[in-house]
Amino acid sequence: MDRSRLQEHKLFRIKQDLTVMVNRYEVTREGGDGGDADVVAYAEQNWRSFKEQVTFFTDRTKSQVLFTFKARSVLDVAGTYDVLDEAGKPIGTFNKKFAASLLRSTWGVTQEDGAPPLTGRERSVFVALLRRVWSAVPFVEVLPFAWPYHFDFSSDGGERAMRVDKNFGVRDSYVLDIESPALDRRLAIAQAVALDALQER
Repeated sequence: MDRSRLQEHKLFRIKQDLTVMVNRYEVTREGGDGGDADVVAYAEQNWRSFKEQVTFFTDRTKSQVLFTFKARSVLDVAGTYDVLDEAGKPIGTFNKKFAASLLRSTWGVTQEDGAPPLTGRERSVFVALLRRVWSAVPFVEVLPFAWPYHFDFSSDGGERAMRVDKNFGVRDSYVLDIESPALDRRLAIAQAVALDALQER
């Protein structure tokens, strides 16, 4: 799906597929007719990559790059990631705010077009604390399900631009609801996938 058509949609579902070497994400638009036509992005993350990079393709054939996000520097303590279009031009950035994440995980998003920056926080302090307790349980990583989380991304004025809801289940699944018409869908999808790919790092 090209950028203009992608920008028309506001509700997406992201499903994760884990393999030995690669972490895969399939993004579909909600409300479609089903089948391959509903796939809007297909992403892969190589587990061996030291400098984090996730490439998003237009579909499962991986014949056309849609966009990528990658770490600005492996030495960047703030963990800044650049989101680039298929030609390598910047779309925006996101980074995890470590000091603010002690209680609730917090991310910052900037858009290349000069739109106001966004801050994303876990919606519930209670769920955030439960998730931290859960992750501290020995051998929990071998269990076939993960704890859910919910993020709201808003401007400094409090206007919500998007939300991400992770479902509880044996396979990671997320709903991305974009409320801002101007927010670049590629940047929003990149941040939503990063919540899974980079959340525990």
